[in-house]
Amino acid sequence: MAYFFSEPSHTFSEYLLVPGYSSAECVPANVTLKTPVVKFKRGEECPLTMNVPMVSAVMQAVSGEQMGIGLAKEGGIAFIFVSQPVEQQAEMVRRVKNHKAGFVTSDSNLRIGDTLADVLALKERSGHSTMAVTDDGTGTGRLLGLVTSRDYRVSRLDPATPVTDFMTPFEKLIYAPEGTSLKEANDIIWDRKLNALPIVSPDGHLASFVFRKDYDSHKGNPLELLDGQKRYVVGAGINTRDYAERVPALVDAGVDVLVIDSSEGYSEWQARTLQWIRERYGNTVKVGAGNVVDGEGFRFLADAGADFVKIGIGGGSICITRETKGIGRGQATAV
Repeated sequence: MAYFFSEPSHTFSEYLLVPGYSSAECVPANVTLKTPVVKFKRGEECPLTMNVPMVSAVMQAVSGEQMGIGLAKEGGIAFIFVSQPVEQQAEMVRRVKNHKAGFVTSDSNLRIGDTLADVLALKERSGHSTMAVTDDGTGTGRLLGLVTSRDYRVSRLDPATPVTDFMTPFEKLIYAPEGTSLKEANDIIWDRKLNALPIVSPDGHLASFVFRKDYDSHKGNPLELLDGQKRYVVGAGINTRDYAERVPALVDAGVDVLVIDSSEGYSEWQARTLQWIRERYGNTVKVGAGNVVDGEGFRFLADAGADFVKIGIGGGSICITRETKGIGRGQATAV
């Protein structure tokens, strides 16, 4: 039931931060903007933090895969918009996670019987120019050779030319054994002037690749936000309707954190969604809820199992949530 606050209301613009004393140690190089994203116990390390306190709105016009990649490069988290089919959203998450990594499972692979035409078609589909030739055409098959853009010239080869005529065969490849550390792999890449280093198991199967571009990316973006496998951290929105299908698909795609996307979160529907996730995933899946505007709404979602709560139902030049939900100007209060 709606009600009026009897005390005066305030907006953020009515408050001013008064600067205090700055010592000689107070310089930008000594400042960290590392920010916890989810709840954690006092004395323990937060399981998910940002290097800069910035997230993007769960909106179609804001948070697609490019925002996911761009914001992770700067140390923040984008939440891929939910107003799309489940498979499409999961694929966006997957592309952000696969954009870079330490050890990358190959997703551009060829068989011995393939031709230059197959190479060009695969490059068109995947956008990748480094392709493994394996006995079964998978990213974990026995490695037989490697094809890169340096191995062929389209103007001088017939499209029907078999890959065996221009690939670099296994016996001429520079590779590293499975178990090589990421630092050791990067050292080999730099010492041998490689763009990609195959990591090969003892029985000759391809385990993964390490790419020079991923090392260069990290040097150029030292605050980039990475998971334990050196992939970009990315979030995704969910709703209170198809979460039973959407959540498993996003988790399978590798999403790092979820948030229930709603104009007003103080509802039984969000509590049901949180309960469903906790019953099936425990605390392994991090999920936020909201938005709410007072302490009562915050406590409701926190008690329901939210890992973080979004505060504030604000107005904007194109936002009509306050008008639609009946929230008057200045009545939304932060917790």
